Amino acid sequence: MSHYDDKEFVDGHFIVLCTKQGIIKKTRLEDFSRPRTNGINAITVVEGDELLEACLTDGNSQIMLALKSGRAIRFPEAKVRATGRGAIGVLGIEVDEKNDEVIGMICVRKNDSEKTVLVISEKGSGKRTLVDDYRITNRGGKGVKTLNITEKTGALIAINNVTDADDLMIINKSGLTIRMMVSDLRVMGRATQGVRLINIKGNDSIAAVTKVMKEEESENENDDITD
Repeated sequence: MSHYDDKEFVDGHFIVLCTKQGIIKKTRLEDFSRPRTNGINAITVVEGDELLEACLTDGNSQIMLALKSGRAIRFPEAKVRATGRGAIGVLGIEVDEKNDEVIGMICVRKNDSEKTVLVISEKGSGKRTLVDDYRITNRGGKGVKTLNITEKTGALIAINNVTDADDLMIINKSGLTIRMMVSDLRVMGRATQGVRLINIKGNDSIAAVTKVMKEEESENENDDITD
């Protein structure tokens, strides 16, 4: 039986949503248990904003939001009160620059010591850091620096919670896809500069990053990418 048919599971879980302008909203999963063919409202998005991410949580997670400008914030999910589907939500992180915006949200369990935070910029720079290197604050603040953003690095493009058991898929705007093992990336302090994860040629840049389950390669398999 699916978890979503389990009343105890549904009653004990929430959907957390965030927008590009830093608004965050938490709604009980049970409120989504009677969908309609034409859909149901999940959040009221104000003009000029866009829905960005959705996470399933158990009410005891910690939420992290990252900005294009290289800042990130970490706060307890308990700081966000559950509201109905039609509500607007509350401020999760302050977006104080006109061209800045939230680029991602992750939800981690507070006792999950194996989790690390991986941030990647559009020109291929990145850094893997322990979750605990990001101090817990109240929601709605400015956050702390997660990667030093320069013209050379480009804007922050992705944030993921990863372990050594994960692989990464990085897709460039040119269509090139690269797969790498998270275990090959050493854990660094939050205040460090970061490293180059992949080489970007010309005017190309990273379009998307996602984590996937690690797969053992067969002896005859060769996934090397050549020019």
